Amino acid sequence: MEEELKCPVCGSLFREPIILPCSHNVCLPCARTIAVQTPESEQHLPPLLHSRGPAPPAAAPGAGPGAGPGAAAGSAACLDSESAAGGGGGGDHADKLSLHSETDSGYGSYTPSLKSPNGVRVLPLVPAPPGAAAAPRGAGPASSSLTCPQCHRSASLDQRGLRGFQRNRLLEAIVQRYQQGRAAAAAAAKCQLCDRSPPEPAAVLCEQCEVLYCAACQLRCHPARGPFAKHRLAPPPAHPGAPGGGGDGGGGKGAGGGRKLPTCAEHDLENYSMYCVSCRSPVCYQCLEEGKHNKHDVKALGAMWKQHKAQLSQALNGVSDKAKEAKEFLVQLKNLLQQIQENGLDYEACLVAQCDALVDALTRQKAKLLTKVTKEREHKLKVVWDQINHCTLKLRQSTGLMEYCLEVIKENDPSGFLQISDALIKRVQVSQEQWVKGALEPKVSAEFDLTLDSEPLLQSIHQLDFIQMKCRVPPVPLLQLEKCCTRNNSVTLAWRMPPLSHNPVEGYILELDDGDGGQFREVYVGKETLCTIDGLHFNSTYNARVKAFNSSGVGPYSKTVILQTSDVAWFTFDPSSAHRDIVLSNDNQTATCNSYDDRVVLGTAAFSKGVHYWELHVDRYDNHPDPAFGIARINVVKDMMLGKDDKAWAMYVDNNRSWFMHCNSHTNRTEGGVSKGATVGVLLDLNKHNLTFYINGQQQGPPAFENIEGVFMPALSLNRNVQVTLHTGLEVPQSVKQPKLPNN
Repeated sequence: MEEELKCPVCGSLFREPIILPCSHNVCLPCARTIAVQTPESEQHLPPLLHSRGPAPPAAAPGAGPGAGPGAAAGSAACLDSESAAGGGGGGDHADKLSLHSETDSGYGSYTPSLKSPNGVRVLPLVPAPPGAAAAPRGAGPASSSLTCPQCHRSASLDQRGLRGFQRNRLLEAIVQRYQQGRAAAAAAAKCQLCDRSPPEPAAVLCEQCEVLYCAACQLRCHPARGPFAKHRLAPPPAHPGAPGGGGDGGGGKGAGGGRKLPTCAEHDLENYSMYCVSCRSPVCYQCLEEGKHNKHDVKALGAMWKQHKAQLSQALNGVSDKAKEAKEFLVQLKNLLQQIQENGLDYEACLVAQCDALVDALTRQKAKLLTKVTKEREHKLKVVWDQINHCTLKLRQSTGLMEYCLEVIKENDPSGFLQISDALIKRVQVSQEQWVKGALEPKVSAEFDLTLDSEPLLQSIHQLDFIQMKCRVPPVPLLQLEKCCTRNNSVTLAWRMPPLSHNPVEGYILELDDGDGGQFREVYVGKETLCTIDGLHFNSTYNARVKAFNSSGVGPYSKTVILQTSDVAWFTFDPSSAHRDIVLSNDNQTATCNSYDDRVVLGTAAFSKGVHYWELHVDRYDNHPDPAFGIARINVVKDMMLGKDDKAWAMYVDNNRSWFMHCNSHTNRTEGGVSKGATVGVLLDLNKHNLTFYINGQQQGPPAFENIEGVFMPALSLNRNVQVTLHTGLEVPQSVKQPKLPNN
């Protein structure tokens, strides 16, 4: 509660608190300090406060021991000294503030400012220069104001000055009880390091050490230097039984019965008896009779007191419930700390067990691989030893045969030589044939034909991490080609994520080029896996690709799919944009009108490039009306003939002749009209940027309009005497058909 009892300016307990219009409280001396009074004739100069007489050398006697510099300055700035002398009446706090400019103060152009313990900047108190004269009688009126140090809202002071603010006597009584309780608790608290018996009363409490010190022990054991310099020393805490310390003995009787009843600030002899609801302040009976509250809504003071107490109690109940929830939440957080510690140990043990299992599996696999290497080595050694023994035996036999043959050759007995020479020659030949090609080559190599591919395992080990902590971008989406299609100048694409994909996906980005092999651009961003794009060019090839993204970033692109829009346009009349007098039938392909005036209907397709041709068959033609055929912007005027505004280009025709019309300008009258059963063709060539009309297959006049650019929609205007049917998806007439370029 102590923070609620401290002044926001000086940081000390409230002394003579007053209530500002914003409902915040401030000490009366501090209010004098932060009040500003500026004559209109000197509003361009920085305001400085000073007293009318010489400033007192010390703080006001009413200032408490805990008053800071801002409080002392406020006491020195007081113009009426009754409050400093101990006066407690509402009329004892009238303060008149005067002002001197920076030049008058003698401080030059630099004006230092003070800063309270709560960080509120206040103006310095500047003494009046000796012999300073009073302000001229002709000076302009002064504008006094006071800015709340908490909400920074400014309140204007009237002629009563600070006396116009009500004094918060209830807060003053609570502060007094709190100071008494704290003093009693400080007297009861004993030093915890004192070697005297009994210990000395504690003077301070170190909030970091949580130890009570008397003055002597604090100087000896807890000096304000070294590591103790940053420790905060606070007054000893109040014990539960001390008055104002949180116990039941709170001096309520003295607060209500022993204190003098407050009197009205306007009428010193009258006590408060009523409450002004409009001004939200207590008033006396005389205020109602002759004061400014005589026409306000007032109620009995006791009734409003009980009502506001009930409201405050109800609000406190809500705060109490929230405080109870906060306490339960703190218990929950403390339990959560313990659970986190326990779960952390469990997960550490689980991680160690999993890694040990991996190490054991790797050790077992290593043993298996070593066994394979041993078997391969033993096999190679056996093969080599067998080859060595075989080759040694053959070499011994060959060497013996050679020595025997040399001895036979040395003999000089021809007959004896010839007796054995044939057999000996065969033996030598057979022995030579035993050394066939490859017999003197090793059957095995010294190299081991075993290769251990450990790279995938190393990558898996390096990527080994917790799933909830591993942050990866989504994989490549798979385009579902069986669901991708084109219709007219619209394309539909579908995709999905690959199976067994554990990385989260927050959305997809679909990109499409411009139909001419240009750069890709984003056409869809969202969570859906199916998207239809309308309004593309006819007879064009588009490339599309998609990628996924999540909080980790954007994944790679999918494969590019190629989509071909229709060569010719299939469309109908658009009922959503047609005039309300237009009647559509035959699946929106036949149009009639309920009005004798011309009404406009548009097609559902929009063209911006290419060559397009459609026809309109005249089903009914009565009383020689003038239907108009052509193209228009989407915002064309629909309650007049097509071509009368600047949003349409049309040919209107009767039973004998036709005219071209744009911006209500009629040109190129051509003989030849329409009748029942006639066919009107419209050719829009956006490659050459012109528009041509046909009647019954023959071109009607020259090209109607040239140098047309933009986005156009098929359009028609008619009245109730005409009925036409639209035919689309037609090939361009051969006489003007453009050669089709191959698609890359």
